[in-house]
Amino acid sequence: MESTDNESLLSRSAMSQGQGKGQPNKPRAGSSSSGERQLSRSGSLIKPIPGSPIGDDDDLESGPIEPDVGCCDPRKWWFRWMMLVFISFLGFGSYFVYDIPAALESDIEHAMNVNVAQYSLLYALYSWPNVILCFFGGFLIDRVLGVAWGSILFAGFVLLGQAVVAIGAQSNLFWLMLAGRFIFGIGGESLAVAQNNYVVRWFKGKELNMVFGIQLSFSRVGSTVNLNIMKPVFDSFSNITPAYSQLGAAMWFAALFCGLSLSCAVILLFLERRTDRVIKRDVGGSDEKVNLKDVKDFPLSLWLLFIICVGYYVGVFPFIGLALVFFESKYSVDSATSHALTSIVYIISAAASPVFGLLVDRTGRNLTWVIAATAVTVGCHVMMAFTFINPYVPIIIMGFAYSVLACALWPIVSLVVPEHQLGTAYGFMQSVQNLGLAVVAQGAGILVNSNGYLWLEIFFSICVALSVLASILLWLVDDASGGKLNASAKTRKREAAEKERAALIAAAPPSPSSSPSMGNRMRPRTPVELRNRFLTRLGIEKPVNLRSLPLAQPSLLR
Repeated sequence: MESTDNESLLSRSAMSQGQGKGQPNKPRAGSSSSGERQLSRSGSLIKPIPGSPIGDDDDLESGPIEPDVGCCDPRKWWFRWMMLVFISFLGFGSYFVYDIPAALESDIEHAMNVNVAQYSLLYALYSWPNVILCFFGGFLIDRVLGVAWGSILFAGFVLLGQAVVAIGAQSNLFWLMLAGRFIFGIGGESLAVAQNNYVVRWFKGKELNMVFGIQLSFSRVGSTVNLNIMKPVFDSFSNITPAYSQLGAAMWFAALFCGLSLSCAVILLFLERRTDRVIKRDVGGSDEKVNLKDVKDFPLSLWLLFIICVGYYVGVFPFIGLALVFFESKYSVDSATSHALTSIVYIISAAASPVFGLLVDRTGRNLTWVIAATAVTVGCHVMMAFTFINPYVPIIIMGFAYSVLACALWPIVSLVVPEHQLGTAYGFMQSVQNLGLAVVAQGAGILVNSNGYLWLEIFFSICVALSVLASILLWLVDDASGGKLNASAKTRKREAAEKERAALIAAAPPSPSSSPSMGNRMRPRTPVELRNRFLTRLGIEKPVNLRSLPLAQPSLLR
């Protein structure tokens, strides 16, 4: 009886093997199930028997077939760059709307019948709240909402705020316009924090510096487009009267760009969910949860980054805001030339930031680039303060230095804090930057009125020099702790590969051959084990009484 069963079982095995070498079995329509699997070695589709250890064998090379995800596959190389397009347009509307008061200053003052001090509140009510709000926005992204839902929320605030501004203009209610700018400010800076989180999430360890440069370019393009088209747009509504209704129509036009940003936030949510579903990314995130108390535990290197950020940006943005009269008074240029000079920094940064970002990606050495950019900017302010060299020279150099610093500085945060604290860290960085800009903008105006532009340039030189000192101190602190922040690109690539290899080894299941319960770990398989392993791969159930049966009866071998 045993011999008959054995021959029958071997016949079934041979038939299965013949099917594998010949015409492959084709499953009937509707007969496929989750238990089916394609064996790459035989090319045949076999339905394993329940309980069969198929797929558990450590030597089986063929894994489960990935599902067909269509044209939008997050595992493709181009998917990250498609994400970058939507990430860049995510903040386009916010940057476009932010500088509307600058583009329509005289028109706003005339249409709403306000003076310069009242007009300045349109910027003040944006900046001051963000000293606190964008920090809590980063905390909400890390702890409560996540980057995708956080982006939708803050893009919604941007659109709502601009809509309230438009309603206030159409209703001739300046206080309502101010309320709209306040609402807009709640979302604007926090949306920038979400953008930074998205960039680090998709490009950390790859083209991070270049992508930060591209993001900076889009922000400057948004501001530049606004400054160039909003005045013609306002004039195109000249048939609408009175003047405040004309202003309201222009504000509704600007709200369309905020709607574009909100649409990008929704698309990014869809793409994030698709990525989680296809590549089985951990949607729960890290087990570590961010806490507001984490701020006091931020490392010294992060606090030095905050000082660099504040010291540098207060020497650039307030300077550009006050440079019109400075160029006209010191260099005796006309208004058109003065406007051209002040716009050079933004124009250069829009074009040069991606190039410098790629250069930083290829070379690494972020701190070296930061030190060079801050030192060069100090030299530009010193030239404008104490020499009469053509103003195009220092302002063009400042534009390139500003591009380098933005590409090299902001990615360093992702090297200092863990990923679950990125939103909080970037939010705090935005907060201290807004605090510095708000204080210095008001203080610079007082300084000009009392002491003139020479002392203003000396003040800006001191601010940027402070960022140089903080950069050098950060380089010393980093060098004492291993030089991670100023490592070369080759070193970072090697360390990332070693870290990934260690993670794969830690996550891999232990091999059966490494189990201490086995006697001789290098013992060859017996003929019986080879036969059983072959039948197991074919998905054929082995009766218990045959699992140790020899290949042939001893009587047949005599």
